[in-house]
Amino acid sequence: MSRVLAPLAALGALTLAVLAAFGRIAIYAGETISHLVRPPFYFREFLTQLLQVGYFSLPVVGLTTIFTGGALALQIYAGGARFNAEAVVPQIVAIGMVRELGPVLVGLMIAARVTSSIAAEIATMKVTEQLDALVTLSTNPMKYLTLPRVLAAVIVVPLLVAVGDVIGIMGGWLVATGTLGFNSAAYLQNTADFLQASDIFSSLAKGAVFGFIAALMGCYYGMNSGRGAQGVGKATKGSVEAAAVLILAANFVLTGVFFST
Repeated sequence: MSRVLAPLAALGALTLAVLAAFGRIAIYAGETISHLVRPPFYFREFLTQLLQVGYFSLPVVGLTTIFTGGALALQIYAGGARFNAEAVVPQIVAIGMVRELGPVLVGLMIAARVTSSIAAEIATMKVTEQLDALVTLSTNPMKYLTLPRVLAAVIVVPLLVAVGDVIGIMGGWLVATGTLGFNSAAYLQNTADFLQASDIFSSLAKGAVFGFIAALMGCYYGMNSGRGAQGVGKATKGSVEAAAVLILAANFVLTGVFFST
């Protein structure tokens, strides 16, 4: 009997561990949001994070999306040629970048660049007892470290998504007009006619959610890291893994919410 129940017990223990982890993250997120309405607010730290999360992420966002847009145009043209449907390249590139690839790629790039940086920074502060020093100075670490980073990401990542969408579409345009023989004016006109306001809104909304997840995971794993260099490494790795998985899961849920018919 014990051999039969052992796998079930292991599955139950894993399920409880996962639910407990989600519960701790949800409580942490709730505490972070609650600090929005409670002073003080560290505006200088917030402005610093706007630059760190937004401005300094522009190069990697731009390079990622322009190559993706170009590759998407090539793939759609090659696939459409099998059905004499090459003309749909501008429409599919536009909707693919704005609805899905733009937000997801930007979210994953932010997870790789910003989440890891936040987790490593806060975990190092914990190891070197700087968090304890903040508490000694009557400064709440969540209010000083977590809230500015999460709020900055929620505001800036949608802007990065908008920039990434435009650059991705321009990447498709460059390939289509430069190598595939499309007319430039017709390509841009088809793109503008095909996109709808709901597509753009969903893209920006996804960006806000992905930014919240990315910054929150970095702060959460940093605050709960173990001691020593190994603890910092585990916190950094865990934060990126959790952020990437949650971003992809959130993308699936949001796509169902926005585009289910």
